[in-house]
Amino acid sequence: MGSKQKGGAVAWGAPGASKWAGIGAAEVMLLLVAAVWGGSYAVAKQATQQLPVLEFIALRFGLTFVVLLPALRPLFNTQWRQGLAVGGLLGANLLAIFVCETFGVSLTSASNAAFLISLCVAITPFVEWWLLGQRPARRVFWAAGLSAFGAAMLSATSPADLSLGWGDGLMVIAAFLRAVMVCMTRRLAGRHALPALTLTAVQSGVMAIGAAAISLVASPANGTWHMPPATASFWWGMAYLVLLCTVFAFFAQNHAASRSSPSRVSLLMGSEPVFGALIAVYGFGERIGPWGWAGGLLIVVAAWWVTLPQPDLR
Repeated sequence: MGSKQKGGAVAWGAPGASKWAGIGAAEVMLLLVAAVWGGSYAVAKQATQQLPVLEFIALRFGLTFVVLLPALRPLFNTQWRQGLAVGGLLGANLLAIFVCETFGVSLTSASNAAFLISLCVAITPFVEWWLLGQRPARRVFWAAGLSAFGAAMLSATSPADLSLGWGDGLMVIAAFLRAVMVCMTRRLAGRHALPALTLTAVQSGVMAIGAAAISLVASPANGTWHMPPATASFWWGMAYLVLLCTVFAFFAQNHAASRSSPSRVSLLMGSEPVFGALIAVYGFGERIGPWGWAGGLLIVVAAWWVTLPQPDLR
């Protein structure tokens, strides 16, 4: 698979293949991640109604770290310092993303959260410009404006009520941090030789420790922790979040982000809000009005438009 950067967009091609093709194992994995993550918002929203957000994050990623302990073996070599440094940096970024996402989804609807997180697709080319020096094409500026308007529409019940609530605002911040994460993973890919699963394990450990530390600092003086609920629904949801949304999804994203352009990764992940909205509506009984569907459609269209391959005019 090959790629050509041109004006901030990505034209994909390979010898004997169409530039519109180029779907390989990494891209298929990302589409599966989008479907799995689409359902995570409704599951996380239900879980955070039973356990405080920071304790929920610490439990989720603590369990993930335990599951991935065997994957830490490659750390025990001469490059362990570089691996820990990269994993620690990316883990801290992921912790910030999940704090914003989890608090955000607890304060807004799961469907809103799923649509708003896809703003990362329109934001990613700007972050590429900032971190990787690749200037976006002109249409990216139009797409970003379209996405921002769609985001405002999502939280409005009518055109006269355009606004962003706290939960919606946190999801927008999480979308920006996701764009930074994709670009940082690409930029740091050559600084370590760790397998994707090992990097995921390091990130999970950093996130579990970080969330627990923040929770202890932010908790009342007695530092009381809540026991996780003993309900089957909570633990089935936790299994879904740990095994599919974290172990599989982070492995797939780390694997693909080092083999594909950030904008292409974000484009493939742009189908996430569609899965998220459908699962929230048909699986958990949420309701989205016509104005909200229109706003979500604008975000998805902008996400599709911003990373369409440009023809090679040479």
